[in-house]
Amino acid sequence: PTPKPSGKEILIEISACGVCHTELDEIEGRKMPKLPVILGHEVIGRVKELGDKAKRFELGERVGVAWIYSACGSCKFCKSGRENLCYDFKATGCDADGGYAEYMIINEDFVYPIPDVFSDLEAAPLMCAGAIGYRALRLTGMKDGDTIGLYGFGASAHIVIQIVKYLYPNSKVFVFTRRRNDEPSKLAKEMGADWVGITGDTSPEKLDCAIDTTPVGIPVKEALRNLERGGRLVINAIRKETKIPELEYAEYLWNEKEIKSVANITRRDVREFLEIASQIPIKPEVKRFSLEEANKALIMLKYGKYRGAGVLKID
Repeated sequence: PTPKPSGKEILIEISACGVCHTELDEIEGRKMPKLPVILGHEVIGRVKELGDKAKRFELGERVGVAWIYSACGSCKFCKSGRENLCYDFKATGCDADGGYAEYMIINEDFVYPIPDVFSDLEAAPLMCAGAIGYRALRLTGMKDGDTIGLYGFGASAHIVIQIVKYLYPNSKVFVFTRRRNDEPSKLAKEMGADWVGITGDTSPEKLDCAIDTTPVGIPVKEALRNLERGGRLVINAIRKETKIPELEYAEYLWNEKEIKSVANITRRDVREFLEIASQIPIKPEVKRFSLEEANKALIMLKYGKYRGAGVLKID
């Protein structure tokens, strides 16, 4: 049955939903969702119905939903602009039903208008891969002229490189992929990476900062090895499928190297990123699937069988 919105909730008729590695974490038990659950947190659709107190959007308006489904609004984290760390943080498609469906309900305060420059398929990966990539990039503290390393070149990193090229035109981008001459490495070259290698390679020069978007542990060690003194590694992953290897202090951590993780996302991240994305404008590389092909899309994602971002088109 179609859900019914109440209060500040809105009913969204879904047109597209991105496929994210976090769904694999949920399916494979590394990040346990509520059960049963409808997956999907990169949601694009149109407002179909309004609750009796919903006022921000018009019927038929195109909107998006991200990973943040709700937060308490009253704790020390929410009050200081860090709602991503709220102990009552609820995630779309994990703690609440998400976008692998025809309809979903969510409080209007956690919904975003979508810039006209993007199609539904292009907009979907912006809601997580793009927005969380933007947050990770901000957390690196990168400045124009710095050299950044991107470990993994999937949905998030292929958007991050476009942000870097726009915001930091004098910076170099080095990309590290799973295999030489695979589809992600080819895409990285097409998108202007200054150098492309594999995870275990030594970069042509030291990295001032790095972002690890991979689902495994070894890139953390390799990124720290390539990091310049005083550099920072940001790990953009909710869970890792394999353990981070033991790190010998003098080689991997000394000289004020830093490691920072990304936890969830804030509404401010999403709003800021959508504005920047429309200015650039970001051009996501999209692999289209039908809703019925969701399992196929997830299996292909797991084994790195497509370029860029997978998106389910909900017809």
